[in-house]
Amino acid sequence: MLHEFREFIARGNVIDLAVGVIIGAAFNDIVKALVDNVIMPPIGLATSGIDFSKLQWVLKADNPATPELDPVAIQYGAFVNTCIRFLIVAWAVFMLVKAVNAIRRVHHQEQKASAEAEPPAPTPQETLLIEIRDLLKAQQAR
Repeated sequence: MLHEFREFIARGNVIDLAVGVIIGAAFNDIVKALVDNVIMPPIGLATSGIDFSKLQWVLKADNPATPELDPVAIQYGAFVNTCIRFLIVAWAVFMLVKAVNAIRRVHHQEQKASAEAEPPAPTPQETLLIEIRDLLKAQQAR
């Protein structure tokens, strides 16, 4: 079982996946900073200074006599921020996939064009074999 696990880990796909997860986590921090510090402040300004991350529906208010208890609330503002983050990530992934597809399309067209171009010149070995074939045909014709 240990041997199979080692083979599984050594596959290129697993390493690629690990790299993708690590980069995705770092990208998440970038998107969070973009949403919280760049996108949401103007939206808050447009909505009379509302900070979406603080919006909540309080189901049970905090009791000042017991400071260790927090209020029970549905924090829909945090949900709105998370949805915006998701849309940004989805847009970035869409643009990345679109760019990769465009690169692949161009590469495929270049390969197709080079395949349709004139065939490559014969190698010296092929040239020699063609000469030998032609000589043999000439001898048989006599």
